[in-house]
Amino acid sequence: MSETRVASGAGTVTGTGARRLTLTGSILGAAIVALDGTVLTVAQPSLQRDLHASLAAVQWTSTAYLVTVAALLVLAGRLGDRYGHRRVFAVGVLGFGAASAAIGLAPGIGWVIGLRVLQGAAGALLQPATLGLLRAAYPADLLGRAIALRTSAIGLSAAAGPVIGGALTTQLGWRSVFLLTLAPAAVAGVAALLVPLPATADDADADGRATGRTVGLDLPGAALLGCALACLVFTLTGLPDRGPTPGSGLGLAASAALGAAFVRHERSARSPLLPPALLRTPAVTPALGVLLAASATLFGTLFLATYFLQDVLSLDPLASALRALPLAVAMVAAAPASALLTRRHGPRRTVVAGMCSITAGALTVAALRPGTPALVLGVAFLLLGAGFGAVMATATAALVRATPVHAAGVAGGLQQTAMNIGPALGVAAATTLTAGRPLVDALPAALAVLAATAAGGALLATRLPAVRIA
Repeated sequence: MSETRVASGAGTVTGTGARRLTLTGSILGAAIVALDGTVLTVAQPSLQRDLHASLAAVQWTSTAYLVTVAALLVLAGRLGDRYGHRRVFAVGVLGFGAASAAIGLAPGIGWVIGLRVLQGAAGALLQPATLGLLRAAYPADLLGRAIALRTSAIGLSAAAGPVIGGALTTQLGWRSVFLLTLAPAAVAGVAALLVPLPATADDADADGRATGRTVGLDLPGAALLGCALACLVFTLTGLPDRGPTPGSGLGLAASAALGAAFVRHERSARSPLLPPALLRTPAVTPALGVLLAASATLFGTLFLATYFLQDVLSLDPLASALRALPLAVAMVAAAPASALLTRRHGPRRTVVAGMCSITAGALTVAALRPGTPALVLGVAFLLLGAGFGAVMATATAALVRATPVHAAGVAGGLQQTAMNIGPALGVAAATTLTAGRPLVDALPAALAVLAATAAGGALLATRLPAVRIA
């Protein structure tokens, strides 16, 4: 491979070096978001006590972030297509770090919630750009490995979050958790500003923007889609605490109505938010469906398994986290391994195998009883982690690889939307299916539904490209 040289504020960097720096920034950005989500969960009880906040207010520190991200992801991806993924990434990651620092200094719970909204907006800018950068920087034969490394970093950060968050909160207080991401965010943002992307055969400029194309924003479409997704996520995140209510039914109906209005608007829009060419690409819809099914099954199963460990087996949170450690280890290892499998067997077989592994893991959890050996639970978590790591890396790579550069941001936004809605959907389904019954009795039927969801994802995966990647 030739080494294209690109100019930067720091001098001249080879194309290979610029790609490595781009990958480093993408990994840092994705890892920061994953780490933030898991460390906050550990810090919330301390935050509640220190700020004298109600439980409902503390829950809004998570809900406000999730709803904001869901509403803005696709629009943020479109902004990257129009103005350049490098610029949007830099704004997102620096904004995320600044909001985190401000939360660490917040005087009250109202400030924390408001700043979490701003952090969600920055996170929405950041997340699709991490994939858009890789799509613009890497040729097709190297893209899968880059995305696999990004997936491993996400798994490692999510697994390390509770441990790091617990240690920091115990020793330094909850504010230190939010200051944790400040340094890596600054490094990633400055690196993105200083190092342009290398030239590729895909006709992208040094900011990761397709050259020779005018990308429309379609703000009315973005508003309709954003409201539909925000309404859906808000409703789903409330189900685990409140259960099915008339209000939740109204929320789902409103989300469906807004979604229908968005579809109708897109048909007549001059510059639709979701380019028709992107949606007609054979790999896009199956990949998104697979990611949605995989994340719903994994997080729904993990939610029920955690309650089984703590409420049925009476394990403390640390002991429960240690029992679930094989999931994180398998996910981190499976992502890079899946890149090799894809090169040999193609994305279709790799994703089908991963979805079958998730299905088997969910069915193994369904068979848990108070006397079940710990080894069985470890096998279940291994199956779940290995399957999810392979599916997330391979389906994402298939989606991004099939996307033209001028729509890479939208594709990244759709991928992140699936990865945000899937967990909320899975947890909502798990709580609804087990409501009003002892967990041991309700576990088999609930897990059977989640396993069937994963099996449906395996069927969708048969529509992914079968071709091997050279």
